Amino acid sequence: MFVIREYRESDWPSTWPMLEQTVRAGDTYTFSPQSTEKEIRNAWVEVPAKTFVACDSEGRILGTYFIKVNQPGLGAHVCNCGYVVSPKAQGRGIASLMCEHSQAQAVAMGFKAMQFNFVVFYKHTCYPALEAVRIFSRRPAAGGIQPSKLRLRRRTGHV
Repeated sequence: MFVIREYRESDWPSTWPMLEQTVRAGDTYTFSPQSTEKEIRNAWVEVPAKTFVACDSEGRILGTYFIKVNQPGLGAHVCNCGYVVSPKAQGRGIASLMCEHSQAQAVAMGFKAMQFNFVVFYKHTCYPALEAVRIFSRRPAAGGIQPSKLRLRRRTGHV
């Protein structure tokens, strides 16, 4: 059983290694692989409206996501989320659970839409944001996926 709860300051020592591994790989997020811990903490915890963690029954953090305004001003009714699942916990439904949670959270926070700016996926590999798009696309007002290229470190994927 997994529980999603709001991030607490005491969660950072468990959250950072998961984020660091993802950022350093340079193949799923547009953060520079040389980003500092302070920069990633700011982007993941300080800037977003809210940050959440997904925990197992013993309280171990297995995933995290943030929710924030995608664009200020006239775009402030649209949110954006970023998701990371620990490599050791992938394939256990945590991405799906976080996605469902983020959509309910977006509605509760008054957002009218959710936009995924960059969703990186590779053949035979599903990352959390792709799962979010898959779940979100079941909604009637969902948009499509537009192939593009990012300058990723090890591989080039569709966005």
